[in-house]
Amino acid sequence: MRIMVGRGQDERDITGAYYLGLMHGAGYRSGDLRKPLIGIVNSWTDVNPGHKPLRELAGFVREGVWAGGGAPGEFTVPAPCDGMAQGHGMHYVLPQRDLIAASVEAMVEAHGFDGLVMLASCDKIIPGMLMAAARLNLPTLFLTAGAMLPFTEGERTFVTSDLKEAIGKRNSGTIDDETFRRWTCGFCASGGTCSMFGTANTMGTFLEATGVAPFGSATMLFCDAAKVRQARDVGERIVALVREERPLSLFLNAASVTNGIKYVSATGGSTNAVLHTLALAKVLGMDLDLRRFDAIQESVPVVAKFKPSAEPNIDDYHRAGGVRGVLATIREHLDTTVPLAMGGTLAENLDIPGTPVNRRVIRPLAEPLHEKGCFSILSGNLAPLGAVVKKSGVDPRMFHHVGPAVVFDSEEDVRIFLLSKKVEPGSVLVVRYEGPKGGPGMRELSIPAAMLVGMGLASSVAMVTDGRFSGATRGPCVGHVAPEAWVGGPLALVRDGDRIEIDLERKLLQLHVSEAELKHRRGGMRRPERPLRGMLAAYRAGVGSAHEGALWLYRENIGEDDTDATWK
Repeated sequence: MRIMVGRGQDERDITGAYYLGLMHGAGYRSGDLRKPLIGIVNSWTDVNPGHKPLRELAGFVREGVWAGGGAPGEFTVPAPCDGMAQGHGMHYVLPQRDLIAASVEAMVEAHGFDGLVMLASCDKIIPGMLMAAARLNLPTLFLTAGAMLPFTEGERTFVTSDLKEAIGKRNSGTIDDETFRRWTCGFCASGGTCSMFGTANTMGTFLEATGVAPFGSATMLFCDAAKVRQARDVGERIVALVREERPLSLFLNAASVTNGIKYVSATGGSTNAVLHTLALAKVLGMDLDLRRFDAIQESVPVVAKFKPSAEPNIDDYHRAGGVRGVLATIREHLDTTVPLAMGGTLAENLDIPGTPVNRRVIRPLAEPLHEKGCFSILSGNLAPLGAVVKKSGVDPRMFHHVGPAVVFDSEEDVRIFLLSKKVEPGSVLVVRYEGPKGGPGMRELSIPAAMLVGMGLASSVAMVTDGRFSGATRGPCVGHVAPEAWVGGPLALVRDGDRIEIDLERKLLQLHVSEAELKHRRGGMRRPERPLRGMLAAYRAGVGSAHEGALWLYRENIGEDDTDATWK
């Protein structure tokens, strides 16, 4: 708690003068400093369309804070764009989730804010801020920028995931140079989060489903006037939460996170949500592992899917009823007694009359798109600690696939292969040493995955990796294989031509090679040379496994790099 006159301090106590003097230097008046000081944690940046609107949005939150009787104080954190980092900077993206969490925690603890509004939109920033908020446990609200305008050409609507798939179409000659150039310039039509159900919108709507952000905040267009009103509402509401002494844990806890997991599964969410909820659960002290996550997610049917797994985009979702519409649809699977930070319980909010649900977009519970959740959590001798695939984005013809391995030791290698070599139908492309330690940074292989779709191979070629995929990935792409190859996981033992079996119904990822042969191969394992320095060296030394959320700075015990112990 800050030492200041008027906040429970004896007026004769002059030790807070230094703090007060410096805050006066920042322009605050003495009366302002008797009000709740609200930290506006802004991830605005000029070079990320999902976060570009946040500079203006923060101003409206500030207005709400002043109107509510608080004093706003804004500071910023990094906000990388996964899409822009593809192929060159992706090593640095997942580490920034934990860096953002640590930077928010450090700034808030150092300056003694009373409550927080987190402004975030994209893939690693929302989970990073969630982890920080969980650790700080102050009154906290979240607000996202809103959705990007979709791009329309003729009768078709395109979004950013279509551009990744267009790379494969151009490479296979399906589209010409002029079309490719026009799409490149046009598909990202404005600021705001990409108008698809990738990781950004999965995590943005997760905030709504867990009750720490207003309904409609992630799905409405960034330029909607309702977004301005919403920002002011959030500013006023956070002051009330501080005065009422209602910490985040009242709203973000095991019950609400369980609701959030069920929501993500019911909407065909991103595989990255598995990674981030496992990490968040560790910070919250929840008893959640991959097996428990799987049991929760498969307890609900999939009632909605969006681009790239289906035609509706995020604006369509908003107009169809949005997150509230999905939660009302799966209501019988949820704990509706949980309180929401914007007011009332989930049950009370679902009973409020609102936009009718469009059942062409959000299916009735009795007529789901898939019966048992959107993910398959696989295990087997190739993934003893688990692996993740978005089953709802896979052609049912590929639910069971057995094929020969084509092995790559990096994302660069598989990209070159896809651009220059013939990909044989039936193959299983194995991309290893891209896990949390191996990459390092657990790179996202969404462009190679999208290229397969664009090349027409999504129903005949699978991909398996200890790296990640985008929330926008579709096709038989198995990621998060644990333990990863860098620490001696079985993925390091695979050779070209080995038969690999993927079975999404039996939840199996199996390498059809004898144990005797695998034991023989283990004696000759050699990791690729990847010397590191600076931040990535520290990340490799401290990051945990994907099956536990790939936590770095939030691990309970961070010690020396012990990965060499598994290599004989």
